[in-house]
Amino acid sequence: MWIPTEHEKYGVVIASFRGTVPYGLSLEIGDTVQILEKCDGWYRGFALKNPNVKGIFPSSYVHLKNACVKNKGQFEMVIPTEDSVITEMTSTLRDWGTMWKQLYVRNEGDLFHRLWHIMNEILDLRRQVLVGHLTHDRMKDVKRHITARLDWGNEQLGLDLVPRKEYAMVDPEDISITELYRLMEHRHRKKDTPVQASNHHLFVQMKSLMCSNLGEELEVIFSLFDSKENRPISERFFLRLNRNGLPKAPDKPERHCSLFVDLGSSELRRDIYITVHIIRIGRMGAGEKKNACSVQYRRPFGCAVLSIADLLTGETKDDLILKVYMCNTESEWYQIHENIIKKLNARYNLTGSNAGTCDQEGGTPSSLSSQSWDTMSDLRGLAVSLQLLHGDIEQIRREYSSVFSHGVSITRKLGFSNIIMPGEMRNDLYITIERGEFEKGGKSVARNVEVTMFIVENSGQILKDFISFGSGEPPASEYHSFVLYHNNSPRWSELLKLPIPVDKFRGAHIRFEFRHCSTKEKGEKKLFGFSFVPLMQEDGRTLPDGTHELIVHKCEENTNLQDTTRYLKLPFSKGILLGNNHQAIKATKESFWITSFLCSTKLTQNGDMLDLLKWRTHPDKITGCLSKIKEIDGSEIVKFLQDTLDTLFGILDENSQKYGSKVFDSLVHIINLLQDSKFHHFKPVMDTYIESHFAGALAYRDLIKVLKWYVDRITEAERQEHIQEVLKAQEYIFKYIVQSRRLFSLATGGQNEEEFRCCIQELLMSVRFFLSQESKGSGALSQSQAVFLSSFPAVYSELLKLFDIREVANLVQDTLGSLPTIVHVDDSLQAVKLQCIGKTVESQLYTNPDSRYILLPVVLHHLHMHLQEQKDLIMCARILSNVFCLIKKNSSEKSVLEEIDVIVASLLDILLRTILEITSRPQPSGSAMRLQFQDVTGEFVACLLSLLRQMTDRHYQQLLDSFNTKEELRDFLLQIFTVFRILIRPEMFPKDWTVMRLVANNVIITTVLYLSDALRKNFLNENFDYKIWDSYFYLAVIFINQLCLQLEMFTPSKKKKVLEKYGDMRVTMGCEIFSMWQNLGEHKLHFIPALIGPFLEVTLIPQPDLRNVMIPIFHDMMDWEQRRSGNFKQVEAKLIDKLDSLMSEGKGDETYRELFNSILLKKIERETWRESGVSLIATVTRLMERLLDYRDCMKMGEVDGKKIGCTVSLLNFYKTELNKEEMYIRYIHKLYDLHLKAQNFTEAAYTLLLYDELLEWSDRPLREFLTYPMQTEWQRKEHLHLAIIQNFDRGKCWENGIILCRKIAEQYESYYDYRNLSKMRMMEASLYDKIMDQQRLEPEFFRVGFYGKKFPFFLRNKEFVCRGHDYERLEAFQQRMLNEFPQAIAMQHANQPDETIFQAEAQYLQIYAVTPIPESQEVLQREGVPDNIKSFYKVNHIWKFRYDRPFHKGTKDKENEFKSLWVERTSLYLVQSLPGISRWFEVEKREVVEMSPLENAIEVLENKNQQLKTLISQCQTRQMQNINPLTMCLNGVIDAAVNGGVSRYQEAFFVKEYILSHPEDGEKIARLRELMLEQAQILEFGLAVHEKFVPQDMRPLHKKLVDQFFVMKSSLGIQEFSACIQASPVHFPNGSPRVCRNSAPASMSPDGTRVIPRRSPLSYPAVNRYSSSSLSSQASAEPSPSTSSLSSTHSASPNVTSSAPSSARASPLLSDKHKHSRENSCLSPRERPCSAIYPTPVEPSQRLLFNHIGEGALPRSDPNLSAPEKAVNPTPSSWSLDSGKEAKNMSDSGKIISPPVPPRPTQTASPARHTTSVSPSPAGRSPLKQGSVQSFTPSPVEYHSPGLTSNSPVLSGSYSSGISSLSRCSTSETSGFENQVNEQSAPGPGPGPSYGGPDEPGRKESKTPPPYSVYERTLRRPVPLPHSLSIPVAAEPPALPPKPLAARPGHLENGTRRTEPGPRPRPLPRKVSQL
Repeated sequence: MWIPTEHEKYGVVIASFRGTVPYGLSLEIGDTVQILEKCDGWYRGFALKNPNVKGIFPSSYVHLKNACVKNKGQFEMVIPTEDSVITEMTSTLRDWGTMWKQLYVRNEGDLFHRLWHIMNEILDLRRQVLVGHLTHDRMKDVKRHITARLDWGNEQLGLDLVPRKEYAMVDPEDISITELYRLMEHRHRKKDTPVQASNHHLFVQMKSLMCSNLGEELEVIFSLFDSKENRPISERFFLRLNRNGLPKAPDKPERHCSLFVDLGSSELRRDIYITVHIIRIGRMGAGEKKNACSVQYRRPFGCAVLSIADLLTGETKDDLILKVYMCNTESEWYQIHENIIKKLNARYNLTGSNAGTCDQEGGTPSSLSSQSWDTMSDLRGLAVSLQLLHGDIEQIRREYSSVFSHGVSITRKLGFSNIIMPGEMRNDLYITIERGEFEKGGKSVARNVEVTMFIVENSGQILKDFISFGSGEPPASEYHSFVLYHNNSPRWSELLKLPIPVDKFRGAHIRFEFRHCSTKEKGEKKLFGFSFVPLMQEDGRTLPDGTHELIVHKCEENTNLQDTTRYLKLPFSKGILLGNNHQAIKATKESFWITSFLCSTKLTQNGDMLDLLKWRTHPDKITGCLSKIKEIDGSEIVKFLQDTLDTLFGILDENSQKYGSKVFDSLVHIINLLQDSKFHHFKPVMDTYIESHFAGALAYRDLIKVLKWYVDRITEAERQEHIQEVLKAQEYIFKYIVQSRRLFSLATGGQNEEEFRCCIQELLMSVRFFLSQESKGSGALSQSQAVFLSSFPAVYSELLKLFDIREVANLVQDTLGSLPTIVHVDDSLQAVKLQCIGKTVESQLYTNPDSRYILLPVVLHHLHMHLQEQKDLIMCARILSNVFCLIKKNSSEKSVLEEIDVIVASLLDILLRTILEITSRPQPSGSAMRLQFQDVTGEFVACLLSLLRQMTDRHYQQLLDSFNTKEELRDFLLQIFTVFRILIRPEMFPKDWTVMRLVANNVIITTVLYLSDALRKNFLNENFDYKIWDSYFYLAVIFINQLCLQLEMFTPSKKKKVLEKYGDMRVTMGCEIFSMWQNLGEHKLHFIPALIGPFLEVTLIPQPDLRNVMIPIFHDMMDWEQRRSGNFKQVEAKLIDKLDSLMSEGKGDETYRELFNSILLKKIERETWRESGVSLIATVTRLMERLLDYRDCMKMGEVDGKKIGCTVSLLNFYKTELNKEEMYIRYIHKLYDLHLKAQNFTEAAYTLLLYDELLEWSDRPLREFLTYPMQTEWQRKEHLHLAIIQNFDRGKCWENGIILCRKIAEQYESYYDYRNLSKMRMMEASLYDKIMDQQRLEPEFFRVGFYGKKFPFFLRNKEFVCRGHDYERLEAFQQRMLNEFPQAIAMQHANQPDETIFQAEAQYLQIYAVTPIPESQEVLQREGVPDNIKSFYKVNHIWKFRYDRPFHKGTKDKENEFKSLWVERTSLYLVQSLPGISRWFEVEKREVVEMSPLENAIEVLENKNQQLKTLISQCQTRQMQNINPLTMCLNGVIDAAVNGGVSRYQEAFFVKEYILSHPEDGEKIARLRELMLEQAQILEFGLAVHEKFVPQDMRPLHKKLVDQFFVMKSSLGIQEFSACIQASPVHFPNGSPRVCRNSAPASMSPDGTRVIPRRSPLSYPAVNRYSSSSLSSQASAEPSPSTSSLSSTHSASPNVTSSAPSSARASPLLSDKHKHSRENSCLSPRERPCSAIYPTPVEPSQRLLFNHIGEGALPRSDPNLSAPEKAVNPTPSSWSLDSGKEAKNMSDSGKIISPPVPPRPTQTASPARHTTSVSPSPAGRSPLKQGSVQSFTPSPVEYHSPGLTSNSPVLSGSYSSGISSLSRCSTSETSGFENQVNEQSAPGPGPGPSYGGPDEPGRKESKTPPPYSVYERTLRRPVPLPHSLSIPVAAEPPALPPKPLAARPGHLENGTRRTEPGPRPRPLPRKVSQL
């Protein structure tokens, strides 16, 4: 049985549970779970990451943790009871975990690895905290590390800044907002500006001296040297090296590592150097023989120097090599480092480089040279490691603990550090051995002098171990100087430290002994003199600092100096000698100089100090001593602080009358001395003295009296300096007064209490009087007032020790209240006054509620005054922050509520004004000033928020009642709404301050809810105020739209926290908006349409509740607008305008569209205006669909078809449905940019043409728009024309560019702008040149079907034809489409899908190649027109495309499959022609017809004959580069025929059974026979031409072809051609009911006679007797077993359009494996040969061999292609077999007109211009009944097309293996067309006819209007029709080829849109706005 848990409430999953049991809850390791119930080892609960899903899980999988439960029961909340740092770590690491993986995905490797290390560190630290074995200090340290790393990670990942107090997260509800702001700002500042350390330390580690042939031990001495002052600033670090140049004691790191401590920031400069002096220990001369002398001396060796500035980069200089320089002249040794530095400085000045720019890193440049010193001759360098450390020494110990644990010597600064610490015990005497002056002593050369030093007691005993050479070496008992060779005036400059204890100091002296060092074999050291100096004088003073010239007392070598009494009576110094003058001058010739410097906290050199301390022995000197105290050095006073103070108070007790004032002044001097930063740390010493040692119980009377005397004199005194000193010291004076009074009370039991109170009161009255005085003149008085105020707050805590807190508060209030309040007081005094107020607020006095209530009014009074003047805002902000820090949230104490009353009354208004004032100022430019500016703003904002959060209902009510008039209330509301809008700005707080923003928003929404009530009560009905309501709504909208409230963007954990704490504030505010809107009533009209945009923005936020609340407002707006104006055009217009801009910003989604639609439709159900409402909602919904699709597409990286298609869809929607011209133009330019980016230059030109066509050539001014400047309409149109021409040029669509060139040239001509006209004509000429000279690629076209509901709206269940890219074949196109739609499934057939596919929740793509059918055949059929001109007309302005699908009907004959092979031909008609504004357009209409096997055979032969004619013609006119294509074509046909190709047709259609069973096909059979005979004629002529041009090496092949041709003729039963020549063309009057086909007319003269052209490419009889029809697609490149043309073993020649797929396609005989392979999925074509424009690896000679007739290609042709194109341009398209498909009869709507072409000179005898019908009879004539001269008799009711183009490789880029379509034009249509031509030849601007059938206008107008065509407004110019192949002069004019009777008339009566007569519908004429 399941029972609720009591204690097991919270746990962590320790093993993953898959939840496979019933009701199981799936859990991962690390998930936290909340447990609700338990039962037999199972728990029921939920994971905190997904609280909505509850389930059961085993209890053993969960580790329980302690937790406390809030709100027990159904909605209980569990909070783990663990350290808050642990909780934060856990949740943060969870959040990071997800984001960390995303870093990997985004390839941010660096951050990924850094974060990984940090996460591991945090986990380690977390373990340490959880174990719980850390000490308190260590725990603190660990938490500090954790929080630092958490903050770093959060910052790197862009997460929120976490406010913390003592490393724990702070709940913003538990502290005041001002305190929260300070915590946030502190963490922000910490993050931004690291605090500069004031203390620095230099770590030095000696490694080795690299030097060859050392052989002697060395001493290395490091010190820091100030080159500016030419003195050392540190002690020395001394270490010894062995003979190999390595440290002597490597096991003792303190011997070779040192830390130079306590360097101030001022010492980190370029002129501070590290100097290294090296002394060798050995023989006198470096090159002496080993046996010369056994005694060792200290001798100068070398020196190295490095500027400390080179270490400021912060990097450790691990392997620094300092170059060592040696001194050639020993007398210069003492200043060798200075000489090196001087040269080094010269180098710095030259290059500005660092010392690191030397031969080795650091050190000295090798270019240095000097006469006195030089670099070592052999390679020498000092290897050291140096590092500069920053921070307090204790911090360094923590951070570099390893350095200290191994051992390091400490090298101090010379003397005291910058800050002297109390308790610091030092007694160091520094002696520098400077120089000596010695006589030769009877020698011929100078002496080698060595100085030995001892410290000797009075008794003659030598003090042991008190001479320190440096920090690395233990102290020694004696010192030996180095020896300078033959030098009687040696200079040493060696510094020694003597750390002698104080008790040994008195009576001790230093003795210096001088010896001559012999260089002889014995190497004796002979004593020749000595000097001494006592350490302390007789009066108790120590040896004064400075240089001392000591007397050298001569002595004998064996003199015993142990008896000190013998020489101590002698004079020791030249100064004393000259003073006493009792010694002979002779004794003073030799001298010895030393410099001494004492650093002691126990001994003094100052006599005045000693006199003061010994005042009792000399009472008469007291006055003098007290006067001289100001002259004594401060360090001397603080050293003896306690003794000095005891002395002063002792003197005061002795005679207060006489010495009271002097003692007071001395005390003031000492107190102020401690204000100095150097002695600041001695304040605690004085505090301790007052608390523990001070004993002056009566002193308070004298101190109060003297202090009052000074205060009373302030107003009269001229010089205020001394008085100011007194006032500065008042804090400690009061401390002494209070302590003295307490001691007196203790001693007397509280006597004279009243008297003491009166004294204090009188003193403060004097103060108040002095403060209330106004400064006149000099301002010295105000200075004194400032001094008093700055130190007055420190007195409060002292007064509290004796008085009640209320008394003190009243005293302080009176004192502060006495300050003058006038504004023109000295600014400095104003600032100090505020500082005093600030310190008061920060004081202990203010924290008590009782005293606070007394002090608050005076504090607020001064604040109000300053804020009103906008002065000292930083200080005001700080004070206010402190005021609010003390008022905690939800504090309901009466005192707090009263305080809030006072603050609201005094400050709320001025606070609002101040924030408005600050935020409206321009921000200062300096970064420091800007930070300050932001701080002030932030603090004031925090204060305002704190105040508003503390206000209760009562406070709001009082506030609103306090306004006397509605105007005042209105101003207040406007002001507070404006301030709230400012607070909501993103820049108000740094972006990671989400915590602060949420708190601010919570306060704002609470306040708005209070104030909205006042708005309703006071500003509705007759008092309605638009401005204030507008301000309210505007605030509410921007509040909801804030980024920090968009919870959907948060992580789940963050979202959960926010919802738990604040709920969704957007919904609350949305409900408030709705409520306020409902209250408006008829005033709503004021806000329509202004608020539509803002409210729409709110509804687009993806919050369902908010949408449900806000969307109904639109219904309300529609209703009120309907009432006002009878429609809601305004609402509609605004909705549409705003939707576009908002959705393009990424707002809104599909859910919103559905919700908008459903809510509003439901709302308007019962409205009278329901119909128009539904229409509006439908329009807006459709717009949303398109905008959402557009936005989704635009998210893609690269420009693809989807983006362009989507933009086109939206553009058309704005134009046709919404008639929004401006939006339409905007999207034109967006589409234009997309095309340019994708390099679709032709489409870009067509797109820009849309805007161009909206403009006219007028001078109307247009405003600035998009990137266009303000200009006239003419100028803009000119600019557009030029841009369009440029794009047509880049897209190689030069013909269109020419037309535009002409248009603009006409304008230039009309304005006589000949300069530009000339340029334009040249441009036009250049375009003609490009047409002739440059090669153009012809694209392929592909039909794409998008099926299924998952496609975007603009594609869903629609089919399109797409213009492929250059070189793009079907396979590449398929792949591109699948990449664009990665979720799509490729369909494996070409059948129309059924309804289940349409409705499927998926994406299906159906792709196959289609053949373009050009509208105009004129250019294509004209002879002599170059291919590079024709190529344009083959693939441009194409409306119609065709696709053929072969299938077998009935039983398939395996021996001859042609008997049952039918072709289903599908024609597709587009809404717009290609190319256009897009690379693809939707299919508007499809027609399906079926071709019988016989018709198919006829078409194949027609195409092959046409191809042969073309190749022969090209060969004759030398257009071919080589003869290979003709060779291959002849070979293909002849070889196929020989092997049974044509005979298959004979077997299929010429047999008796077929003729009997198909009596209606008699004419067609005759036609097929004629085509066979015609082919034989063409082949014979072709072989004759071939023989003429065939190269020698191909002669055998030619002979073989001739032989095979005779075999072929005999198989056809042909002996001679003469019998066949007279055969008349066959015409089938009835035609086939299934097919609509059409042949191109032969060139005929009006009178029926044949027109003979001037040039005759071919000269053989009756060749052009039957004009072939066009070819749609060409032969397969690979054999297919299911198809053949003329032979079963050879493929069709290239002109034959195969109706079957390649072997890779789903042909009827393919195995299933191949049928369903991936390659089949989109019906990709096989590899196939292509034209010269599309190079392939296959040579031209091989191409046609792949394509000859009969190699399995199914017969198929396009009757609408002219022969020349078909000859070399095969284009197979992909297909799919559908044997069961019924033909669909689609209505035909007329003929597509051809676009006009640039005119050519008219040819009067052009056959094309005189084509006419010969007979009106619709019946065809049998060739048996008509002569060969008789022409066709076309039907008068039909019109004839000049021919529809084929697809060719030049056109389509691939050989189509798919379904070609048949022409829809029958012979009878020709007549109508030709009549039309003749009828229209006269009218029109052009000299020639405009070609089009009777229903041409209907056909033309049914397309999308001409913005998409260059030709809309182009003048129609006559275009001559092309020549067909010419025929011999003697031949009769041939009859037109017979055509089957088409079903055209029936189709024309179907009433479809295409066939409607009359003009084509165009968009409504609109007036172009001034865009």
